[in-house]
Amino acid sequence: MTTLGNLALVLALVAAAWAVGASVYGALRRRTDFVASGEHAAWAAYGSVITATAVLVHALVTHDFSIKYVVNYSSTTLPLRYRVAALWGGMEGSLLFWVFILTTLFAVVLVQNRRRNRELMPWVTATVMTVACFFLALLVFMTPPFALLPFAATEGSDLNPLLQNYWMSIHPPSLYLGYVSWTIPFGFAIAALATGSLDDLWIRTTRRWVLMAWFFLSLGNLFGARWAYEVLGWGGYWAWDPVENAAFMPWLTGTAYLHSVMIQERKDMLKAWNMSLIILTFSLTIFGTFLTRSGVISSVHSFTQSGLGPFFMGFLIVVIAISSTLVFMRREQLRPANQLDSVISRESAFLFNNLLLVGIAFATFWGTIFPVISEWVRGVKITVGPPFFNQVNAPLGVALLLLMGIGPLIAWRRATLANLRSAFLAPVLFSLATGLVAAFVLPAVYGSLSLSALVVVSIAAFVLHTIAAEFHNGARARGRMVGESYAAALLNLIRKNQRRYGGYVVHLGVVLIFIGITMSSVYRVEEMHSVAPGQSFTVGRYQLAYRGIEDASDRHMMRLVASLAVTADGDELGELRPEKRFYRRPEQPATEVAFRSTLREDLYVILGAADDEQNATFQVYVNPMVSWLWLGGVILVLGTGLAIMPWPRVSRARVLDSTRAAAESSKGSETGA
Repeated sequence: MTTLGNLALVLALVAAAWAVGASVYGALRRRTDFVASGEHAAWAAYGSVITATAVLVHALVTHDFSIKYVVNYSSTTLPLRYRVAALWGGMEGSLLFWVFILTTLFAVVLVQNRRRNRELMPWVTATVMTVACFFLALLVFMTPPFALLPFAATEGSDLNPLLQNYWMSIHPPSLYLGYVSWTIPFGFAIAALATGSLDDLWIRTTRRWVLMAWFFLSLGNLFGARWAYEVLGWGGYWAWDPVENAAFMPWLTGTAYLHSVMIQERKDMLKAWNMSLIILTFSLTIFGTFLTRSGVISSVHSFTQSGLGPFFMGFLIVVIAISSTLVFMRREQLRPANQLDSVISRESAFLFNNLLLVGIAFATFWGTIFPVISEWVRGVKITVGPPFFNQVNAPLGVALLLLMGIGPLIAWRRATLANLRSAFLAPVLFSLATGLVAAFVLPAVYGSLSLSALVVVSIAAFVLHTIAAEFHNGARARGRMVGESYAAALLNLIRKNQRRYGGYVVHLGVVLIFIGITMSSVYRVEEMHSVAPGQSFTVGRYQLAYRGIEDASDRHMMRLVASLAVTADGDELGELRPEKRFYRRPEQPATEVAFRSTLREDLYVILGAADDEQNATFQVYVNPMVSWLWLGGVILVLGTGLAIMPWPRVSRARVLDSTRAAAESSKGSETGA
């Protein structure tokens, strides 16, 4: 089987290289036979990668301990789901998984574009297959996943305990899908630059690909935050870790592109900017992989460090150099056809939105790489921690939240004073009223009034009013015009404007995320208590009675499970059971937190040290409104799905019939019929 796996990787590399060469030659010489040959080679590469991936998964599942990778990342005691997840648990497997996703996505592109975009497709094939060649070359020459041991081992070293969690079964695949999916719009962008076809065709073609890439990248970040919250045992969900930042930066620039591309489609502006954002976003996905795989920056998320960093950096430099050259060569064609009419316009709001998003991305990038630069230049490694990122990015984030509410209220091209007065009056009043109520409620609930929490809550109310008004006013206007009921008008409004209203639902999710982050950061309570069995302690409004520790070990790990009875305001709330785990292979401790979650707050408990008499130390957090963050994530997912998923089309005749029937019904009611 290992021979088959190695042969499949070599054939995949050869096929991908042929796809690049044949496609470029066919495009330059206008040889359709070579273009077709290049696409056939891409299919061959896909089939070979599927074969190699299947061989490695089979080896992991069946405990083939003659393969070094299987020994390093699996064991006989490892549950089946984690044996499969071991595919992306190590360097070699994760690179193979990356190529598998890339070739699978490109196979979909080939099917979609069998008869369209024929001028662009050779260059798309060449670009995507070049990326595939890079990863395949690493797998063949640098990190072979099927390397054999001198003799078969009897047992494996097991998967890193931090990865043996449900969220790590779905977080890396989601993140990889987000990373890799950006290759498709990047490929079409390069094709547009190479051919000079810089109209909106490549943008329309990649619209759903961009949304899908952003969707999975959003999921990856949310799942990673949830994993950190449940597994790492520090009471939080985001620590501005370098690898976290690496996943966050392309999400920011991708979000900027999603907003600014609307200006290009509507006003034929920002062509060069949008092209640059696509290139930047793809480059940041490669940079993120470099951070994760190089080991130049220490991270709790870097499970697969290696010496591949220079290769990723070299590839990144080549990508930026070629892309920048193409943009420079097409600079005249990328000039905007129109100019900004007014600073006070929706176009300006989108532009400011972009500047804020890119500003946050730059600040995050600088804070991430500064320790490396400092070490190179001065020989001293300086740590840039959360305070820097919070101080710089928090004000920018609040300004971004405000713009989410301002943008829909401003007219296109140029807003008049009268327009602004009528559009802003209601949401501003609602925001002020909400802020006034919050000024009394927050101290009553949390014991103090935080200015930052008050500001965020007020701005959130402003944005929520804007979103609700967009749905309400649109449905009411359609109902009057077409003669539909309010519910039917709202449904059909959303159906005919999926991107727009799906975006508003996404904004709703982002607002809830902002509220959750702000409240859990500002009003967080943290205490440590050392108690003996039978003793109780109080944290905030909670009383915790410690019952003792039981041994729940199995052949895979030693488990010490503490039992705490929880009450609040005299009401019994159940039991929390935090754990201390000691994995047998490798011999590594891990923490399994226990928490009780409500919309109001999370009670979060970590078992620390414990002695033979079962005296134990507990780290306890009360995290207000963390559930709003996860709820916001769910709504964000639903909004993206609404924007992506095709709805059944209603025929024009059916619409006219329903409209005519509604009008006749209305007329009949007016005459008393």
